[in-house]
Amino acid sequence: MPGINRIFVRRTMTDDIYHTIAEPAEGVFKDKGSRFLAYAFPVESEEEIREHLARLKKRYYDATHHCYAWRLGAHGERFRANDDGEPSGTAGRPILGQLLSKGLTYVLVVVVRYFGGTKLGVPGLINAYREATLDVLENSRIVTRTEDAWYEVVFPYTVMNDVMKVVKEEQPVIREQEFDNRCRMVLSIRRSREEGLKGKLSKVEGTELTFLRIG
Repeated sequence: MPGINRIFVRRTMTDDIYHTIAEPAEGVFKDKGSRFLAYAFPVESEEEIREHLARLKKRYYDATHHCYAWRLGAHGERFRANDDGEPSGTAGRPILGQLLSKGLTYVLVVVVRYFGGTKLGVPGLINAYREATLDVLENSRIVTRTEDAWYEVVFPYTVMNDVMKVVKEEQPVIREQEFDNRCRMVLSIRRSREEGLKGKLSKVEGTELTFLRIG
C-alpha cells in the first residue's frame, strides 16, 4: 500500500563479526608524579580475566590501585568496570568507555596506578585513566574475527560419508577428529551458519551432536 514503509529485521552474516586485539599490549600515562601503567589482553572468559588480574596484582603488589574494564561477546553483551578504590566512576568507566569507543570486545584492560603524592581530582583521574587506556589500545594490533560455536559430533563409522558430506557443504573448521567403530569430531562454525550445520547433522542417523562452547 502506498505511504506505508515496511521494515524487515533479519539476522545478517555480519552479526558474528567482531573486533578485538591480537595479542597483549602495554601503555603508560603520567600526571603530577602519578604513573598509570596500562595493560590490554585478548580474553575469552571471565576465568581468563581473573587469571590476568591475579598476575598483575602479584607483580605490582605495591601499587595504589588496579583498575580495569572488560567486554565479552560479539556485541560486548557482557561487561564490567571496576574502580578498585578510586572515586566512583573515575577509573573503570573511562577504561570501558575507550573499549566502547573503539568497538572492541573480548578484551581486558587493566590500569595500575602508582600514586605520585599529588591528588588529581575527579576530572584529572578520569582523564588519566582514559589516556592510559587510549595509549595501550593505540599500541595494540586490532583484528577482525568471527564468533564461533563449537560442537562435538559422535557417529558410527557406517555413516561417515554422510557426515563428511555435511562438513564439506557447511565448511566448519575441524578441530579434532578420531575415526574408529565409533567416530568423534569437534567442529567450530560461524554462528551465522550454526543452524545449517545442526539441521543437517541431526538428520544423519545415529549421530549425536553436543554443544561445547562459544569462542
